[in-house]
Amino acid sequence: MSHAEPILIGVDGGGTSCRAALAMSGRRIDLKGGPTNVSDFNGAIDRLRTLLDRLIGMAEVAEPDRVAIRIHLGLAGVMDDGIATRVAAALPFERVCVTDDQPTTIAGALGPEDGAVAAIGTGSFVGRQFGGQIRTIGGWGFLLGDEASGAWLGRRILGETLHVLDGLAEPSALTQEIAGELGQGAGVVAFALSASPAEFGALAPRVLAAAESGDPAARRLMGEGADYVRRALRALGHEAGATLCLTGGLGPVYAAYLPEALSQDVVEPRGTALDGALVLAARMAAGEGAI
Repeated sequence: MSHAEPILIGVDGGGTSCRAALAMSGRRIDLKGGPTNVSDFNGAIDRLRTLLDRLIGMAEVAEPDRVAIRIHLGLAGVMDDGIATRVAAALPFERVCVTDDQPTTIAGALGPEDGAVAAIGTGSFVGRQFGGQIRTIGGWGFLLGDEASGAWLGRRILGETLHVLDGLAEPSALTQEIAGELGQGAGVVAFALSASPAEFGALAPRVLAAAESGDPAARRLMGEGADYVRRALRALGHEAGATLCLTGGLGPVYAAYLPEALSQDVVEPRGTALDGALVLAARMAAGEGAI
């Protein structure tokens, strides 16, 4: 193989598992490994090195050809450039780019197209790709952000339940159910004090079902979540008529709550965050010219 042909590697790493893909000579090899959240820095690096060595071995890349490798890693826990630089420096490759999973999710969903992505699961962020550049809003975590997410919906419905108990809001079927199940105000607070984002998020399916049944509290929260997505898209410069992908476990649900000018532009994502990591590795190689 000529060094003029780049060997592309994409990595999508999270707290429970990591997926990697290598593309060269018209073929692609995928491999799965263990958790690579860089909050456990040494453990993540060890698992990444093992996974990448296995992947390169499966592709039978000769030692002299390793110079042609270009890697983009989208990893959970990469909160700033300092962490990204440490990860890149700890890997035995010359050309490595490290980000969190936001750019890879966007590039995977949109491919080369301009457009926007609202990624909404337990957490959330909204991003836009335009002219090959990616900008994002949100993703600040459960305590201070993750608006419209499953965890946010769970937290908000508990807050609505407390407002009902205080006489500040009209009761709904869902708030009455939750108050009864958790033991009124004291029980709601006790649950919230110890609950993880995933445990808050476990309430989200009930909010969705209640909203579909017309529950006013649930519909109000879905409307608030959709309004956050709308405002984030506007802040990013997204315009009606441009491609919009709603990804994550809850993203597609919000299509029914967005203004028609936005919902009519919703399309299925082209690919995954792992696909996006390969796209970004290819952009890295293309931006360098000949290797």
